[in-house]
Amino acid sequence: MTNLFSSFDPSTSMKLPLNWLSTTIGVLILPLTFWLIPSRLMMLWNKIINILHKEFKTLIGPMSKGSTLIFISLFSLIIYNNFLGLFPYIFTSTSHLVLTLSLALPLWLAFLLFGWMNNTVHMLAHLVPQGTPGVLMPFMVCIETTSNLIRPGTLAVRLAANMIAGHLLLTLLGNIGPVISVHYTSILFLIQILLLTLEGAVTIIQSYVFAILSTLYSSEVTYV
Repeated sequence: MTNLFSSFDPSTSMKLPLNWLSTTIGVLILPLTFWLIPSRLMMLWNKIINILHKEFKTLIGPMSKGSTLIFISLFSLIIYNNFLGLFPYIFTSTSHLVLTLSLALPLWLAFLLFGWMNNTVHMLAHLVPQGTPGVLMPFMVCIETTSNLIRPGTLAVRLAANMIAGHLLLTLLGNIGPVISVHYTSILFLIQILLLTLEGAVTIIQSYVFAILSTLYSSEVTYV
């Protein structure tokens, strides 16, 4: 079990959390954005950013005023770290609640404080859905309050759990390779390729889900 979870250990042989440096490797890619003639990869990334900007702007509404850049940057950071974790012997930082909570908790707290300080009436009205019977109103307030309080936890756990589950499955199947016969090795290799493709899709989906839910939470407090 120690070897199984060693890929998720932030410490190294020197007992220092140097594996977190994998999150900063993306800084080395930044000079590519200053090329006079952009590459095809940069054109594709710019197109993705434009699509995300339009979608986030639609969700936030007319009060966006450039706040879509926050969620685009959030999406970029998460998808970069998710894809980086697919490479062998590279630390997956998004599989730890330390990073995911550090992303979700400040955003949620900022949205909550902004909403209660600027749109207090709207925040109070949001605790009781429209059309709720008077008898159920106290229960709905408790339920809505609880759902608002657990939002950063659900965001963080969802991202970390999905990254851990896929990586553990790949590790478990990879560990049985030396003990099976040669006839089943090709089948195992094919399964690993399919799982790696699925994990690649999960990295994109989870990055999008984290960013889109953060956008929806912000739209609730900025809507007037």
